Amino acid sequence: MTASRYPQAEQSLANTHEVFNQPPALENVNLFERDRPLQEALEREGAAWARQDVMDFGARVGQADYMELGFLANEHKPVLHTHDRFGHRVDLVKFHPAYHTLMKTAIEEGLHASPWTDPRPGAHVARTAKCYLQSQIEAAHGCPITMTFAAIPSLRSTPSLAAYWIPKVTARQYDPSNRPDSLKAGVTIGMAMTEKQGGSDVRANTTRAFPMGQAGTGELYELVGHKFFVSAPMCDAFLVLAQAPGGLSCFLLPRWRPDGSKNPLQIQRLKNKMGNVANASSETELRGALAWMVGEEGRGVRTIIDMVALTRFDCMMGSSSGMRMALSQALHHCHHRSAFGNRLSEQPLMQNVLADLALESEAALGLTMRLARSLDESHNPQEQAFMRLATALGKYWICKRTPGHAVEAMECIGGSGVMEDSIMPRLFRESPVNAIWEGSGNVQCLDMLRAMQKSPEVVSAYLLELEHAKGGHTLFDARLKQLQQALRDPAEMEYRARQMVDRMAVLLQASLLIRQGHALIADAFCQGRLGERDGFNYGTLPRGIDCAGIMARHLPQLG
Repeated sequence: MTASRYPQAEQSLANTHEVFNQPPALENVNLFERDRPLQEALEREGAAWARQDVMDFGARVGQADYMELGFLANEHKPVLHTHDRFGHRVDLVKFHPAYHTLMKTAIEEGLHASPWTDPRPGAHVARTAKCYLQSQIEAAHGCPITMTFAAIPSLRSTPSLAAYWIPKVTARQYDPSNRPDSLKAGVTIGMAMTEKQGGSDVRANTTRAFPMGQAGTGELYELVGHKFFVSAPMCDAFLVLAQAPGGLSCFLLPRWRPDGSKNPLQIQRLKNKMGNVANASSETELRGALAWMVGEEGRGVRTIIDMVALTRFDCMMGSSSGMRMALSQALHHCHHRSAFGNRLSEQPLMQNVLADLALESEAALGLTMRLARSLDESHNPQEQAFMRLATALGKYWICKRTPGHAVEAMECIGGSGVMEDSIMPRLFRESPVNAIWEGSGNVQCLDMLRAMQKSPEVVSAYLLELEHAKGGHTLFDARLKQLQQALRDPAEMEYRARQMVDRMAVLLQASLLIRQGHALIADAFCQGRLGERDGFNYGTLPRGIDCAGIMARHLPQLG
């Protein structure tokens, strides 16, 4: 070894710095154990029996190696192979093993089917809690899980198809192999609704369905056309809308024909998306693809609407989950980071921001879990009516609030929050997806208006839900009275639909928080969302709010 030419004192100058004032990675934690609002919601909404199962799952998904799966699945995008090396059409999408591990976990845990296979009270609430935890790790793979889960009600409309497909759909076996469904014990289901010219206006679809013999429910058709957005094209079958002789109808289209040959659902390309990267989305051509009619001819929208309602619910759940992870990252960072002589979490202005983010997250979770209970009680006409309106409300409001929430959480973290080796950029890129998919904001508002006009009982059910909180807060009571007056004014209702839906969503969240019995949270939410607020951004809560108490509720070590 050659001796250093520098004296020892000068050698120390080569050590430029040590790493300090940086938070440890948020990993190897139990995500359920750290989440008091989720624990309380699980019990409050009827799934106390699932606590240990959800607790165990929270420990599993919070481990560093499991969290790493989310990064790997997004770093290695799906890749399309249209043909094999011999020139045979294969339409194969290859995924990173991390994606398959996430899918396998989700299916083995029953996130795709548990309320159908074990339909006890609280089954949807328990499933929602586990999905909420899993989505915090990686959201994109939840797309095929959601569609598989949501397909069951539509399939049940046609017993001849249900008898074969539902046992495979609900099986807790993940089989990603590119082979016929007849060789698989477990399958996944996708959907193919939209086309270039129509988008959300599915009645403008031009894909045609020709009967191969007898026409009608459960019968075989040949489909010809183009679908502009097919999510998860490696699913084993798809619910598809096409124009039959009797009008727009719903069909079940498998990727393989009964004789084992490939059904000509041909993938043209994968979508180059800004978010939802781990999940493949595609454009496809249907070149005489065989499909079986689901439900009645000409009633395709009615048949598939139950599936759409459930996928919209999962959009709400996924956005609530993204809020929770963004909040957790911001709270964790600010608890460990100091600036200007104090921890960030102890500084009044940062406390205002963090508490505001926490209120938004808890309100989103509260509404999501309340609607999960509605799914469990869907046999009750009152719950059916409430769910019809509240699902559109929640999907619109929660999904639309998520991008701003993600941005503010990133700003709490600062420059490190925009680095790609952090989860924050992924949360941000995912944040607009749920607001757009399964019906954008305007679609949700128009859907609500139609429901209110065609079925006045949905308004009564919504208002009854709010009445339960009457007398719990003066600001709530005043805003409720104003809303009731606004609902009686039909003038330019479509033009002001967003204004109306905004107010309805916030009042519904406030009513739930009031009834949940946490005076600190309910009062802060009512003051911050129903009072005369002096600012529009997060971090403008009025004076007198116990921000530290709110933060401690969402990050236990702060208490």
